[in-house]
Amino acid sequence: MQQALYRIYRPKNFDEIYGQDQIVSILRNQLENGNLSHAYLFCGPRGTGKTSTAKVFASAINGGTDIDTVELDAASNNSVDNVRDIRDNLAFAPTSGKYKIYIIDEVHMLSAAAFNALLKTLEEPPSHVIFILATTEPQKIPQTVLSRCQRFDFRPIKIDKIKERLKIIASKENIEVSDNALSLISKYADGSQRDAN
Repeated sequence: MQQALYRIYRPKNFDEIYGQDQIVSILRNQLENGNLSHAYLFCGPRGTGKTSTAKVFASAINGGTDIDTVELDAASNNSVDNVRDIRDNLAFAPTSGKYKIYIIDEVHMLSAAAFNALLKTLEEPPSHVIFILATTEPQKIPQTVLSRCQRFDFRPIKIDKIKERLKIIASKENIEVSDNALSLISKYADGSQRDAN
């Protein structure tokens, strides 16, 4: 079965994250200075790199290892029990990295009870735990949770940046495509690199 191009070319490091230069710069500075927050909120339109950036950042925090990164898709794991499972495991130290990192995608889909359980954790997290929450709908997240996160707003990716990335992918895939076609795809992707790929 052939894998979709957006999966094959999902960013694996900061250099491959297109169109979010300011966010990448801030995250790199935090890593260099060791000035990490205990909770991050990555929000913005679909396909702008929120989850990819979360994975790259988590890997960079722990020196390139992903063994201590736990991913949860709140679209299908949105109950209080799912968050309690996380809370019950917080006491355990990371296996090989310095931090245990929890990436919660589509966090706005958590139930009210799940948000309450998450809030308790965000108020007093263990020093070895970092949360990265990602959402397309930050307005659905309780203010009490928002206030405990460092927020990054991902913007729609500019057409020229999408086109630049598509050229690289086309070259790697040995696909001949005209400049006009790349321009059209980039335009109709509506700011989403994932859709363009």
